[in-house]
Amino acid sequence: MKLKIYQIDAFADKVFYGNPAAVCILDSWLDEGLMQQIASENNLAETAFVVKNKNRYDIRWFTPELEVDLCGHATLASAFVLFKHYIPNSKSIDFYSTRSGPLVVEKGKDGLYIMDFPTDDIKQITAISALNEALGIHPKVILKGKTDYLIIVDSQKEVEEVNPNFFLLDKIDARGIIVSAKGEDVDFVSRFFAPQSGINEDPVTGSAHTTLTPYWSKVLGKDVLFAKQLSQRGGKLICENHGERVRISGKAVSYLEGEIEV
Repeated sequence: MKLKIYQIDAFADKVFYGNPAAVCILDSWLDEGLMQQIASENNLAETAFVVKNKNRYDIRWFTPELEVDLCGHATLASAFVLFKHYIPNSKSIDFYSTRSGPLVVEKGKDGLYIMDFPTDDIKQITAISALNEALGIHPKVILKGKTDYLIIVDSQKEVEEVNPNFFLLDKIDARGIIVSAKGEDVDFVSRFFAPQSGINEDPVTGSAHTTLTPYWSKVLGKDVLFAKQLSQRGGKLICENHGERVRISGKAVSYLEGEIEV
């Protein structure tokens, strides 16, 4: 069986930046084990699989090790592929995930794509010594969302200098760990570590901003925020707080179009 595959750099305006994701547009769902094998073979942070279902597109996301509930950059990459190759005259796409519900992506201005995601439910918690030890920092605030921990520190420099012990971090029961602080030239910065999901550090994590946006919106007293993820590749995002929903905007570029045989 031959399948078309695309590799897209999401949250980037040129190749080799942002977060790469693979996208497979399918006629019908493959066996779950096969999708996981394809994602493992791709060895990218995420591979998205998309199937047209009447007026919407059903979507699933796989890391090299497991299926996840939500992935921002691979949704952005999937929308980019559909807009460019399948439905170029459309202005918006209705995605649906059995794990996260309806997700909409719209074409914005100046090459931006705007994703509408559910806001994470976050609660402040007490310190976790194992988490502090794994990160090697003393957090200002610790919050817990649906799948991730959000660690707030005092400065952008602290975020830049975090050097986790990934062996210890892998033992923390979470999809991943977000470390964040107020930014120097943007509203806030972050990094995302997820050895539990097979990714030591994710370059740009759209879904993490469903957690970050409500926190920083409240702290900074503003509903439109400019964000930067401080990975080696780096990525920029525009985040809007709409209560129960978050709108996350970014650009994307095509790196590869090809065919796989399975």
